[in-house]
Amino acid sequence: MKLKHNFKNLKVWQKAVELAVLVYEVTKSFPSEERFGITSQMRRCSVSTSSNIAEGFARNSSKAFTNCLEISLGECFELETQLIIAFRIGIIEEEKYGYLSREISELQKRVIGFKNTIEANPY
Repeated sequence: MKLKHNFKNLKVWQKAVELAVLVYEVTKSFPSEERFGITSQMRRCSVSTSSNIAEGFARNSSKAFTNCLEISLGECFELETQLIIAFRIGIIEEEKYGYLSREISELQKRVIGFKNTIEANPY
């Protein structure tokens, strides 16, 4: 059964967009010399996470959709790694790190759950 709604109605996509906005807000305070480094990397990953969910929605099969969800999940784990590095090199405060880390973890769980749902109910 193909999903009949707009991808913007997907809770997992909404959460991914919220995370991307949060990443942009947090990385505004990163040092200017990181503009083309970790700041850019984190922003690209966060945008790619939601973009791959939207792209998967447009695919013609559940297998293609779950592949896009796997890519989205990979981007999310990449973002988590970059966040850890940012914390360890001291460019993000512990409070922001903890909050963002929890948000990333929540999104990872949602993407995994959504992927499992699509795989259990192929169209």
